[in-house]
Formats: sequence, structure tokens, C-alpha cells
Amino acid sequence: MSRAILPILMLPLLVAACSKGDQASGPPGKGGAGMGGMPPPEVEVMTVTRANVPRTAEAPGRLHAVRSAEVRARVEGILEKREFTEGSEVKAGQVLFRIDARPLAAAQDSAKAALARAQAAALIASQNLDRLQPLKDTPAISRLEYDQAVAAKAQAEAEVAAARATLKRAEIDLGYATVTAPIDGRISRARVTEGALVGKGEATPLVTIEQYTPIWVDFSQSSADFLAIRANRGKAAPGAVRLLLENGQPYPLPGRLLFSDLAVDPATGSVGLRAEFPNPERALLPGQFVTVRLPVAQADNVVVVPQRAVQGGTQGQVVMAVAPDGKVMPLPVKTGGLSGANWIISEGLQGGEQIIVNGLQKARPGMTVKPVVAGGK
Repeated sequence: MSRAILPILMLPLLVAACSKGDQASGPPGKGGAGMGGMPPPEVEVMTVTRANVPRTAEAPGRLHAVRSAEVRARVEGILEKREFTEGSEVKAGQVLFRIDARPLAAAQDSAKAALARAQAAALIASQNLDRLQPLKDTPAISRLEYDQAVAAKAQAEAEVAAARATLKRAEIDLGYATVTAPIDGRISRARVTEGALVGKGEATPLVTIEQYTPIWVDFSQSSADFLAIRANRGKAAPGAVRLLLENGQPYPLPGRLLFSDLAVDPATGSVGLRAEFPNPERALLPGQFVTVRLPVAQADNVVVVPQRAVQGGTQGQVVMAVAPDGKVMPLPVKTGGLSGANWIISEGLQGGEQIIVNGLQKARPGMTVKPVVAGGK
């Protein structure tokens, strides 16, 4: 075979190879792996409806113990023993510390002896006066002697009263050698250890007890919202006071308002409020910062959407809706306050719209998406 015939024989092979290359580089079909074959992204949607809901307000607050007692040493002495476990629950009257009582017991014995001595002196003064009583109107004694006897008896009786008071104080001091809990609550760590000298010139702090079942939260509210709260108090309750913890999680148990300050703070235009919350599991601790969510008024026949469905931008607030053809379209809205974890929509939605509540990062205006009812999976 000559070399001139070889190119003619290879021509069909080249044509076939080019044909396959054209098919591979052409547009993908239904089963292709290109972008045109990807299904539309799924987004969770909800259908907007109207309802009667409470309008709520949120304010930062701080938790406080209902009762807090700082236990101090009330007598001077050496701390001998601690009788509690730090961080435990204690009861009122429970022994916490024992202070060396021997010097105090000696002081009590000395006070008892002083009282006995004063009583003996008073007895002698009383007997002297009794002997002089029949002679006071006779020349046997002078008027001065009789008056001195009366004064001596009165002085002796006063010394008896003073001795009794000294003994009572000594008994009280001896009782202070046993330090007890003044209230029920959870006790902190001890501030002093065994062997320390306490009560020298001052009442040494020993430990703190806090009672926080229930627990208080102090916060402030604008005077306008306070007027709305006061106007609705006593009516059908639009909802209970709620707490949001620092991690954003809601506290499961509702609270109640206790009182408000008597005046508006001129610097902030707000009113101080206090609410009480049950705390059976000690999940809330004094000093924690929380967010208080409380009902302000009742909002009737309004549109309510989750907060996550509303997006803010330079042009204002919008929600992403899904049209009947599956395309995403932005709808400008205006919010009119909160209702729990939801926004009350004052303008922009009428009810019946299908808005995106999850998957907003995958939805862009004009895109085609696959709507799935939120919570329906």
C-alpha cells in the first residue's frame, strides 16, 4: 500500500471523532450534569393570615434575689469550725460557724457574779432602811441619816438592774458564738477559714445567703408603653411576662408584674418596673442579664410574621414572597411592633400571601424556587 492512500483511509476515523466531540460539547439534555439540569432550591414558606394578638415590648433587665443576707461575725473570737457545705441550700436557724466561746462564757460567769454582788448590796441597803424606818420621826436618828439610807437602797437597786443588763448582754454575746442562717436560701463560699480572728473592731463578713426561688427582674419601660400597660391591667390578660435568656432561648415559665416606680426618670423618660418569676430549678441566677418581654396592648385583626422573615436594607424592610409561578418577589413592608417572637405588619401585607420564612439565603428576586410548607416536612 502506497503512502498516498493512507490519508484517504484515515479520513472516516477523523470525521467520527469530531462528531463525538461535538456531541459531548453540545447543550446537556434532561439527564445532563450542567447548571441547567439542577432542580430549583427548596424554601420553607407560610401563608400570611390575620389574627388578634398581644402587642409586646422588650426591655433589658437584671435578675435580683428576693432576699439576700450577708452573715457577719457579731462577736470577737477565733473561728473554730464551719458547719455547712459551700453552695448548698440552708434553712433559717441552721448552724453555719462556731466561734471560740470560752472567753464569752467566762464573761458570762463574771456578769453573773457581779449581779450576785449587786443583789447582796441591795439586800443590805434594804435592811438598813427597814431598821431606820421606825426611827425616822424620833431624835434617835437625824433626817440626813434616813435620807442617806433611802438613797443607798435606790442606788443598790440601780446597780442590780445594771448587773442584770450586763449579764443579758453576756448571754447574747455567748449566743453569737454560734453563727446561724438568718434566712432560707443558697449559701455562697465562705470568706474566712477556720483559725481566723473575726469580729475584731468590726462585724467581719463570713458568707452570703441568697433566696432566689422565686426571683425578681428589674427593668425599665418607656412612659408611653407604661401607660398602655397600666390601661390594660385588670382587663383580659393579653399575655404573661416572659424572659429571654442571654443565649436567646426563652425561659419556659411565665412571670407577673409586681410594681413600678412612682415617677418617670427625667433623664431617660422611662419608668422602673419589677417582675417576679418562679425559679424551681434555680436556672435563673442573681446578677444575670435577661430580656423581658411583656404585653403592652391587644392588637386586633393584624398580620403577624416571624421576625426572621423580615429583612432590613437601605430601602427599608421587605419580605420575600413566592408568586404562583414559583418566582421570588420582594414585598416592602412596615412593622408596627412585636408580638412575642413575631413582627406585627402594619403595611405591605393583606393576608393570603405566601412568604419565605426559611431558606432566604437561597432565594433571590426573580429566581424560581420550590416552596415547602414550614413545619410540613
